[in-house]
Amino acid sequence: MEGFRNVDEYIAGFDGRIAELLMQIRETIRRAAPEAEECIAYQMPAYKLKGPLVYFAAGKNHIGFYPTPSGIEAFKSEFGSYKWSKGAVQFPQDKPLPLELIHRMVSFRVEENLSRKTK
Repeated sequence: MEGFRNVDEYIAGFDGRIAELLMQIRETIRRAAPEAEECIAYQMPAYKLKGPLVYFAAGKNHIGFYPTPSGIEAFKSEFGSYKWSKGAVQFPQDKPLPLELIHRMVSFRVEENLSRKTK
């Protein structure tokens, strides 16, 4: 799947449980960052608010969530058994998403972006 024009089109490319998980993340991001602009970047759903905010995508066996390196650093102690790297955390598709954690990470990124000094 390539050439997504918007997040609706991205999510529509998945069936059943995967589409449901993607919608849950989307709704969680929208609640935490209602002013953020929704778009496609790097062929995945992306949100911008005074710069990049967060991204997410469906992987083969996980849902990837990309809150930038600062978002990972601030919450890595709460990831438990989730795989994570400098800029991403992976949530298994066969388990419930940690929506409260995702909400807090998005809120953190919103505050971080809004507190940046504009040049």
